[in-house]
Amino acid sequence: MKAFFGSMTGRVFLTLLLGVVITAVLTQLLAENERQRVIEAFRDQHAMDRAEQLITATETVPASARLAYLAAANRPGIQLVVINDELPVKPAPSPFTAALGVRMGPQYQLATIAARPAACDVPRIQNSMFGPTESQWKGVCESINVRLRDGELLRLLVLPPPASLIAQETDYRMIIGMFLVSIAFLAYLVARMTTRPLKQLAQAAKDLGNDINHPPLQLSGASEIRQASAAFNAMQARIRQYIFQRTQMLAAITHDLQTPLTRMRLRLEKVGDGELRDRLVGDLSAMQEMVREGLDLARSTDTTEAMQALDLDSLLDSVSCDATDAGQQVVVHGHAGMALLGRPMALRRCLVNLIDNAVKYGQRADVTVEAGAGAARIRVRDNGPGIAPGELARVFEPFYRVETSRSRESGGTGLGLTIARNIAEQHGGSIALINHPEGGLEVSLVLPEYYAGT
Repeated sequence: MKAFFGSMTGRVFLTLLLGVVITAVLTQLLAENERQRVIEAFRDQHAMDRAEQLITATETVPASARLAYLAAANRPGIQLVVINDELPVKPAPSPFTAALGVRMGPQYQLATIAARPAACDVPRIQNSMFGPTESQWKGVCESINVRLRDGELLRLLVLPPPASLIAQETDYRMIIGMFLVSIAFLAYLVARMTTRPLKQLAQAAKDLGNDINHPPLQLSGASEIRQASAAFNAMQARIRQYIFQRTQMLAAITHDLQTPLTRMRLRLEKVGDGELRDRLVGDLSAMQEMVREGLDLARSTDTTEAMQALDLDSLLDSVSCDATDAGQQVVVHGHAGMALLGRPMALRRCLVNLIDNAVKYGQRADVTVEAGAGAARIRVRDNGPGIAPGELARVFEPFYRVETSRSRESGGTGLGLTIARNIAEQHGGSIALINHPEGGLEVSLVLPEYYAGT
């Protein structure tokens, strides 16, 4: 769940869901307020009509029968009763009393009682989508003294209407649940639809890093997505062309340099001074080695070799056997028992460089392989003096050598670790150097495991 909400899809989903829910809540609040206002306005108008009808009808009933009539005609909200006590009135009528007086005419005398009826301040339970809430009636609620045309004085009570039984029986939990489920489903679909092109571009970039000749993206979807896919395909084509031209150029330079270097070697054999001849031949051999490893460095960034599933244990066994046949002391410990997705020749070159460095600078290579957490870790340790902590990061720089005298003795050019790191990064791995506590330098190569079908 944490990974989902940390992804782009989860964030878009959460943003859409919260936005829709907040908007729905605000809209419902406004609707509830407007609904209450409309109910109060309608109740006030109904109270006006009912009060006019009740006063007019009461006046037509004989005085002796009015009490019986009012007992039958009065309703909980509008009541016309006989005055049993004298209450102070307001100096000016209320808006409702004034409007009722206009409708009844000047023959009727109306006066608003100063004190509100007790029923006006009784909290009312209102049931809504947000649950039961207590509120007070904000519509007309007052007492009015009414003097009929025959001189009898009655009192009109305009009280809040009773709570709606239908509203109280409504269960909004099912409605809210269905609303949230439908909104969450739609938000998830929109989030998936929005982030899917981004995932496709990210996967295409990953595939491009693994294989420059990976098939281009299909131009489908919205116009903006097609435009981005077309730009990505054009970028891939330019990178592929650039790598091809660079490799061709380096290959041509290497080929053209081999011929004059070979002629120079043949001519140096004719030099009479043996010591001078040996020095010149040594310098020439170093030049040829630099040309060869320079081309290897360029090839280490080349991704034209096809990716395929490889058995790591078999690859290590093959590399160690070749090193042993060449007279190097190499011992392999452990088994990975996993497959890798990579370029066979490139990974072989990476492992050979690490073992060669260990043998050159530490006389032997102890290789330990182990698997864990979806990756294989290959540790190559030598018996050399190690490297100063400040030099551990710089040894990956092209042509950088820690100790010139030792490099001359071993014949290195300072490109072995650079080539190995380039190959490891192309396969989604990494290389790190540490000085082993028991002595020697340890190179740690981590490569991700390959899962079929991914």
